[in-house]
Amino acid sequence: MTDSPTLTNWLSILALGVIWGGTFMVVSIALEGFGPLTVACARTTLGAVALLGLMFAMGRPMPDISGRLVKYLVLIGLLNTALPFALLSWGQQYVPSAFAGISMAALPLFVLPLAHVFTDEKMSSRKLVGVVLGFIGALVLIGPGVLRIGSGLEPLGQIACILASLSYAVSSIMTRRCPPIDSIVMAALTLTVGAAALLPAMFLFEGIPAWDGTRASYAIIFLGLIPTALAALIRVVTIRTAGAVFMTLVNYQVPLWAVVFGALILKEDLPLRFFVALGMILTGLAISQWLGLRSLFMRSARPRSG
Repeated sequence: MTDSPTLTNWLSILALGVIWGGTFMVVSIALEGFGPLTVACARTTLGAVALLGLMFAMGRPMPDISGRLVKYLVLIGLLNTALPFALLSWGQQYVPSAFAGISMAALPLFVLPLAHVFTDEKMSSRKLVGVVLGFIGALVLIGPGVLRIGSGLEPLGQIACILASLSYAVSSIMTRRCPPIDSIVMAALTLTVGAAALLPAMFLFEGIPAWDGTRASYAIIFLGLIPTALAALIRVVTIRTAGAVFMTLVNYQVPLWAVVFGALILKEDLPLRFFVALGMILTGLAISQWLGLRSLFMRSARPRSG
């Protein structure tokens, strides 16, 4: 059983919110000098190298390999890294970074109906209300522009970001069903799978990238080391010390930080519907996770003994 969250845990959650919320802005900067597959591949490969190094430095052993485990690692690697990274990088060529960040807020709401079908986590009427409200928020986020497919690539960019969120949701269900494996080892191996899938695609469609010393180049290094490798380590430590429910607080922060960075640093022009959609999605998320959040804050407020 986990202890009540400490100040370090709260600071970790804040750090993860800022890191992951700022990722979409950094992807936009990386796209100034590189193609979407190169951005996705470099991020995945650098993250894999960093986490493999961390895995060996911490003495984490390789798991006992079985056919079932390999199947899960390959599918999770594709659905949690290669596919969503590529979709987000491609989509962000045509939509504001804030759009990508808000679309990620719908991820937990995609997970709930999938978990109802494929796991023993059944959806209550309260969770259903939250999912429906969040789904309406996602429709508001996309807006009427999606009906203009064929007149430009922005609607397809929007769909790519939503599909990336759905891909993350499917991978979350598969992660829950995966045979037991150390979290850092799993993150390292799934990133390795993602890199193996993206490398040939990058070479085929975009060629070998060249270092040019621009801010786009430094953005790619940042993507691999900070939101991919470092954030994975912080996430594991936080879950182990404060619990998985506590980690859900990140979901409320990421879209907010994405909007802040997009508006203030990238000077993105954000329509009113973005903020309406954000409010609806976060409200739906709060409704669906209300019992867990209430338990968390009651536990946090409880005085420590000793």
